[in-house]
Amino acid sequence: MIFIYNDYGGTHTTSLAAAYHLKKIPTDKVLTKEEIMSVDYFNKLTKHDLGKLIFHGLDEDGNAVYTIGRKDNKYVVPAIQNLIELLQEKYNFNEKIVISNTSPTVPIAMSIGGFFSRGLHIDFIGVPLLIAGAKQCCNQINRLVEQTKKASISRNSKIVVLENKSFN
Repeated sequence: MIFIYNDYGGTHTTSLAAAYHLKKIPTDKVLTKEEIMSVDYFNKLTKHDLGKLIFHGLDEDGNAVYTIGRKDNKYVVPAIQNLIELLQEKYNFNEKIVISNTSPTVPIAMSIGGFFSRGLHIDFIGVPLLIAGAKQCCNQINRLVEQTKKASISRNSKIVVLENKSFN
């Protein structure tokens, strides 16, 4: 199975989701600044990384975990879905794919922090806002990851797309 977490920039909530999924960060508490900043790719990707699948590792069941930043392009996820369908039909690709949107977990502090840090390169303003936002939403992201894992088991489809609108 392959998990792909996606959002606007692909470097904040997606990186946290991948870290939770791979059990790289604690799930039983609000994360510290150090734990947040040590997450792979957290606040490290740039606009040149948008649209690229970033591999984060294999989970305890051997499932690959990826993230992708899609900006506000509504065609990225359908394109991935269409490519997977093509591979399944033409090349006997049988891997189940789960695409999970982390955007509904993003608090305003994280959006503003990401704009300052990644967009304007003003880290002294952006990073504290990103940390505050990450602390605010880390429990939601952890719940989203758990629901994503459950959906991967409960749904029979070979491609599962989760918009996760209930996290708004």
